[in-house]
Amino acid sequence: MGRVYAASADYAEFTGQTAPAGIERLLARASEDIDSALLTAVYSTDADGMPTETDVIEALRDAVCAQVEYQQETGDTGTGAAGRWDSVSLGPVSLSGRKDAATGPAGLDLAPRAERALKRAGLLEVVW
Repeated sequence: MGRVYAASADYAEFTGQTAPAGIERLLARASEDIDSALLTAVYSTDADGMPTETDVIEALRDAVCAQVEYQQETGDTGTGAAGRWDSVSLGPVSLSGRKDAATGPAGLDLAPRAERALKRAGLLEVVW
C-alpha cells in the first residue's frame, strides 16, 4: 500500500460526517489521486516519503479528505468510473451520453476543495 495522508478521524472532522464504510480504501485511493496530482511538486519528506512540514501535512490531509468527500457526492468509489456516462445498461451493453473527461492535474477528476488546499500550500501552480 502506498502513502495514505488522512485517517478516518480526519475525514469525520473535515466533513462533520461519519466516515462511510470502506473509508480506509477510499482514503488510500484518494491519496493515490493526490500523489498523481503532485508528480512535479517539491516538498520535504522523511525516509518513507511522507511530508515533514506541517503546512504540507495539513494540505495533503485536507486534499485527501476533500477528494473522498467529492467522490462520495458524485457516487464514485475512487475508481473513476462514476459520472462518466448519463446512461449505462449491461445486457446487451449500451452506454450513452459520455461526459467530459477530467481536466485536473494529471488528467484527474480532482475535487475543487482538494485543488484549493494544494494550491494554498504552494504544491500546485496557481493560474490566474
